[in-house]
Amino acid sequence: MQTSYLQVDRLTRRFGDLLLFDDVTFGIAQKQKTGLIARNGAGKTTLLRIIAGRESADEGSVTFRNDLRIGYLEQSPRYPDEMTVLEACFSSTDPTVRLIAEYEAAVASEDVRRLEALTVRMDSEKAWDYERKAKQILSQLKINNFNHAIGTLSGGQVKRVALANVLITEPELILLDEPTNHLDLEMTEWLEAYLSQSSISLLMVTHDRYFLDRVCNDIIEIDRHSLFRYRGNYSYYLEKREERLAAARTEVERAGNLLRKELEWMRRQPQARGTKAKYRIDAFYELEEKAHRQSDSGDVRLHVRSAYIGSKIFEAVGVSKRFGETRILDGFNYTFARYEKLGIVGNNGTGKSTFIKMLTGEIPPDSGHFDIGETVRFGYYSQDGLTFDDDMKVIDAVQNIAEYVTLGNGKTLSVSQFLNHFLFTPDKQHNFIRKLSGGEKRRLYLCTVLMRNPNFLVLDEPTNDLDIVTLNVLEEYLQSFKGCVIVVSHDRFFMDKVVDHILVFHGNANMQDFPGNYAQYREWKENADREKRRESVQATKDAPPARPAKPAQRKLSYRERRELEFLETEIAALEAEKAQLETTLSSGNLSVDELTRHSHRIAALIETIGQKTDRWLELSEYE
Repeated sequence: MQTSYLQVDRLTRRFGDLLLFDDVTFGIAQKQKTGLIARNGAGKTTLLRIIAGRESADEGSVTFRNDLRIGYLEQSPRYPDEMTVLEACFSSTDPTVRLIAEYEAAVASEDVRRLEALTVRMDSEKAWDYERKAKQILSQLKINNFNHAIGTLSGGQVKRVALANVLITEPELILLDEPTNHLDLEMTEWLEAYLSQSSISLLMVTHDRYFLDRVCNDIIEIDRHSLFRYRGNYSYYLEKREERLAAARTEVERAGNLLRKELEWMRRQPQARGTKAKYRIDAFYELEEKAHRQSDSGDVRLHVRSAYIGSKIFEAVGVSKRFGETRILDGFNYTFARYEKLGIVGNNGTGKSTFIKMLTGEIPPDSGHFDIGETVRFGYYSQDGLTFDDDMKVIDAVQNIAEYVTLGNGKTLSVSQFLNHFLFTPDKQHNFIRKLSGGEKRRLYLCTVLMRNPNFLVLDEPTNDLDIVTLNVLEEYLQSFKGCVIVVSHDRFFMDKVVDHILVFHGNANMQDFPGNYAQYREWKENADREKRRESVQATKDAPPARPAKPAQRKLSYRERRELEFLETEIAALEAEKAQLETTLSSGNLSVDELTRHSHRIAALIETIGQKTDRWLELSEYE
């Protein structure tokens, strides 16, 4: 029997007249990885904050196992502006973590005397393995400059620092609120592998469906204020949820048939006999309520007409852009085709958003130009486009754009009807914008973009903070959209469903146009990297044994010598794990799920071994 880490009993939370969830009960056991799914505004973040002790519930209780180490990643974490990145990353009461923080500070300041004393302590307290893991986490999340003040970082950088802090402290249970927001694809895939292989228990809110499918073994859903549980991953959840909804629809239909018979009886019922059949009259009203219960799954219907778009879309002619020494584009040429759906991917800082802003005219190129077709009407959904007045009501914010929305069949909708399609009920339409959740504000922003009838949609990270239901319907809308689409996103599932080819930003003005979706690109890249490593190994075997002279211009620092030592140990451990997995795979005794999981792990190991071997070779040149 697994040890219980967390027990939530009969939890209820309201905001004024708004009921978020009612009588919610569930538990998290050791090694259990649970995904929390609900529509925007249903209280996912509030539930996590209550469990973490940041808010209180109206009713119910939250109980943890005694002495349980808990980590909590907020959706928008905050630190004091004057705190350094190092202090934030290693912020903990754990003595080992604090020792490593001291050691890293001494390394950064090159304080040799202090380093000698701390090295002795690191040895005596056996902290080197812990420090190696911490450095791996920081490296994967691209956190390098420990001396920067938190106040100088962007929101996305602070989120990565907070994630690093949670992982470094090695809690037994982690509460994660949108952990993949602001992570590029490389970081997301690393975090996915890290969590799926770890024995950590977690309760997580995320819109990343591949992440949910590959990490979680348990899904809980809040729907209509109640909780439903599914003992499996995201694919299992989809299957069982559809069965539940089908059963509910059948129940409503059966109730409707019975209601018609009961209605006939009620109409024949003499007034004088009313007291003798009160039980049946009461049953009638219960049946009526059940028959009128809607099985609304929260679908957003985006049947908005797009304006006519001509054959000329846009052409990039010799476009160049740089910021200091960082090159974004260099003589870039591209002709965009009619009805093209292009995905843009790449690591953070490679220039994806800058490219979009040049295309839409927000930022001028250094040289070259974009030649835009006369019929092109952009609809731009940007990461920082939320500029609503929080003191305005939802309906007023939309009416400032238009009183009516034109549909594809020649009909029009009033603003109120249009908002209703976006799950803004009449009472919510007259709420102040400040009362909306982050995801609801994003949905409102998407609404204001689409209601202008664009024929060229430019979407910069549209999936952040949108719930899965909204994402599903947005994907269907984009698939049938009679116009052009450019999407910048780190959501692999979203990209695979929407785009027909991708532009990969590798950095330093190096871009690659790949004819397929992200999953196809990832498979191609893994095969190419595997072949490159094979050729590298073969070239090493064929090379003469003489070792080239070491460069004399510099020597390894103390920190680099330590890194070289750790790399040797780490590569050996990874190779051993890979060999063990290969033996297991060839046993013929694995289930399909186990085969899939082990195959994914071997692919990740091969890539990690290659990266660490490259770094070892680089450092060993100076040894």
